[in-house]
Amino acid sequence: MTIFVTMSYHTAKPLAERILYEDNHLIAINKLPGEIVQGDKTGDEPLSEALKCYLKERDRKPGNVFVGVPHRLDRPVSGICLFAKTSKGLGRMNGLFHDGAMHKTYLALVIEKPSVPVATLTHYLTRNEKQNKSFAWDTPREGAKEAKLRYTYLRSTLKYHLLEIELLTGRHHQIRCQLAAIGLHIKGDLKYGAPRSNPDGGISLHAYRLEFVHPIRQEPVVITAPWDPWITDEK
Repeated sequence: MTIFVTMSYHTAKPLAERILYEDNHLIAINKLPGEIVQGDKTGDEPLSEALKCYLKERDRKPGNVFVGVPHRLDRPVSGICLFAKTSKGLGRMNGLFHDGAMHKTYLALVIEKPSVPVATLTHYLTRNEKQNKSFAWDTPREGAKEAKLRYTYLRSTLKYHLLEIELLTGRHHQIRCQLAAIGLHIKGDLKYGAPRSNPDGGISLHAYRLEFVHPIRQEPVVITAPWDPWITDEK
């Protein structure tokens, strides 16, 4: 049996209403732009800690609550963020992400309309830790990692263009960097060449769909977080 879970994207919803999927081992949250998944040098409360507090209160747990992080989304990105509620779930999900057994689809709102409606991009990415930025190269070079994605043009308004992106590898800032490298800048992404920021400080990139075989129950799972970027991104 395949499990389909769908939720619309609304920035005003509290954490309890942003749960996309949950079972004994896993829980998926619709992350908002600006939320951090794990703690960093900013000292801001991460989504993982907020989720621990929520589960502890909701389930009336007397002791510590386990929340593991098998993958992360960049702070300005919205959409599906999957967490593990057990150490067994975390270990199994780490294996799926490591082995490339997670099918990840994103939506991106870009400033320029692509000249080719469907394309597979291959670059070699290097990362500058100090700048927290990746750079795309057309040919292999020392220290670079191969990055692949496939995009499909969906539709346009007068100002912006919506792409669906299938992520074929998982690299640092991969979608942002690869699209910018071919002149398709994600709306609001100042780091990768957009001319101005979004009002909410995020970027118009959304983790839209996650597909995998549940590592414990061995059932196909499809989680989606539909997104209507035109509501806030027409400005």
